[in-house]
Amino acid sequence: MSHDYPNIASELLQSLGGSDNLEQAAHCVTRLRLALKDPSLVNSATLNQIDLVKGSFFTGGLFQVVIGPGEVEKVYAELRRQTGLAASTIADVKQKSVEKINPMQRLVRVFSDVFMPILPALIIAGLLMGINNLIGAKGMFIEGKTLLDAYPKLDGLWSLINLMANTSFVFLPALVGWSAAKRFGGSEILGIVLGLMLVHPDLLNAWNYGKAVAGLDGQSLPYFDILGLFQIEKVGYQGQILPILMAAYVMSVIEKWLRARVPNAVQLLVVPITTIVVTGVLALAVIGPVTRHLGILITEGVVMLFDLAPMVGGAIFGLLYAPLVITGMHHMFLAVDLQLISTQGGTFIWPMIVMSNLAQGSAALAVFYMTRNVRDKSMASTSAISAYFGITEPAMFGVNLRYKFPFYAALIGSALGCIFLSLNKVQASAIGVGGLPGFISIIPQFIPMFVIGMVIAMVVPFVLTCGLSMKIVRPGYRVA
Repeated sequence: MSHDYPNIASELLQSLGGSDNLEQAAHCVTRLRLALKDPSLVNSATLNQIDLVKGSFFTGGLFQVVIGPGEVEKVYAELRRQTGLAASTIADVKQKSVEKINPMQRLVRVFSDVFMPILPALIIAGLLMGINNLIGAKGMFIEGKTLLDAYPKLDGLWSLINLMANTSFVFLPALVGWSAAKRFGGSEILGIVLGLMLVHPDLLNAWNYGKAVAGLDGQSLPYFDILGLFQIEKVGYQGQILPILMAAYVMSVIEKWLRARVPNAVQLLVVPITTIVVTGVLALAVIGPVTRHLGILITEGVVMLFDLAPMVGGAIFGLLYAPLVITGMHHMFLAVDLQLISTQGGTFIWPMIVMSNLAQGSAALAVFYMTRNVRDKSMASTSAISAYFGITEPAMFGVNLRYKFPFYAALIGSALGCIFLSLNKVQASAIGVGGLPGFISIIPQFIPMFVIGMVIAMVVPFVLTCGLSMKIVRPGYRVA
């Protein structure tokens, strides 16, 4: 279906208070992200009635307009053509609004800016790891056997998939080093070098750290002996987030300080080597050990909550995740997921995220079934499909939050699905697609319980939304 993009952009500008009120604009997969001079000039009532607009809100110092995948790029291009604005990245727009947000929002923004660029690599790795797990799972397809046992010729393919799946996680510090250095204003190449340094083959693999500390299998902690003055643990940080995140920040501070003081003639010689040597020593001697133990404490705290009170933990997460998506704070869970995978071998957080996404999709699907409005029916159907495959913003802002009660129904369905997963200790081996294909990344033994959780998260919101629409909107009638 073709849309009148010039007219949509023109109406958007009018509702936003005119082109003079627009300082900068960028877009992500689903939303326009706008830096406005005066957010009070926005006419939300007229804006939300514009074709393709599924919702709007102000958060993190930015005004965001939900358009949807595919269409947002076309609206953005037309918006730039009509205003003459230069192309901007999300980071540019966020920087423009930094003075308008509080310290907590700034911290969340850091996590978002660092992890969003590397998310595709993590999702691809998660899907491949899921396929790998299915091939190697005993009893999944053949009773008492794995596919490898039944078909030995699959071993080469299994090994190849395993290599490709593990690459992103083994070299995760290099990916984070690049993205974090870019975010903090340092050299991206030095960020990569620093990340690779933390996973160097000469260092003890991070996954063997526990054995070495405990003295199992004859292992012991190796050390760098620095001139007999002190020792540094010769340990790597494969799959870990906090060490490289903090190290990249320190590296960027040191690099920027040096560049401001070292003469241009010798910068290339002095700045990179000094930055890497100083940061490398600090990373291995101080930052790495401190943040490793901090990460362990965080994961142990999260695990303890869900072990002691799985119903409470599941309910809280299921009820709060979707509201956190509205604020953008949900990006912080990615770091927790990766930390859990690194230290525990799997994460119970990501499967619950899937529950929230499916619940929002089912609530939108129920609106599609109940409404008689052609525009709402079209929006509800497309946004429901999008949510079922992990992108919930169109469903949340375009449908569920507009009527409110479908959003509440989705929260209830999400909470019940999360409680079920939490009680059954369902875990994923990696991060995958946060929707219907999500079962691929689940540890095989938990797949049946995960599927039941999916059914709960999908059926409950659908039934509740249909029932509530009969009572709240117009008793005895479908949604008008």
